[in-house]
Amino acid sequence: MSTPGRPSDAPMRPLPRIIFFSRWLQLPLYLGLIAAQGVYVYKFLAELWHLISHAATFDETQIMLVVLGLIDVVMISNLLIMVIIGGYETFVSRLGVEGHPDEPEWLDHVNAGVLKVKLSMALISISSIHLLKTFIDASQQTPHTIMWQVIIHCAFLLSAVVMAVVNKMTNESHAPAYASPQVVTSTSSH
Repeated sequence: MSTPGRPSDAPMRPLPRIIFFSRWLQLPLYLGLIAAQGVYVYKFLAELWHLISHAATFDETQIMLVVLGLIDVVMISNLLIMVIIGGYETFVSRLGVEGHPDEPEWLDHVNAGVLKVKLSMALISISSIHLLKTFIDASQQTPHTIMWQVIIHCAFLLSAVVMAVVNKMTNESHAPAYASPQVVTSTSSH
């Protein structure tokens, strides 16, 4: 992407070049998250096998808890994908998947603000699953534990609302700068 007044093939000065290329230091972090994704795939398959192999002996509550655990793993995995793909695209480099049939729909309008809101919504979903598991198995939990899980969930909800409002306010305040110029016609009366 070239900036106005600077040709795209003009060499960068050394310090801006170092600062600009420092974004590649994040690459090992995203590769590490891909490895963590592999661990979650293993955990999912192990839990699924556990459910299948004990299906005849588990009662309904045990089955529900294992299924909620599987859903939890899937949601965390979705969160990882959002961070890996969205973070890489936003902070490191373009992926170049435009027009690919498997391009995620949300990727074409991702930015740091949108990514934060999506991540906060994913965290709320994960927290909801944990809270549901706690309520289903409430007899095994202390009231203190239940109270803190509810408080933490409410904190997630509040922070997500605040992030969404701030993101909306930021986008609205910058909207006139990005809007296309309007053609204004005036009629004068004689």
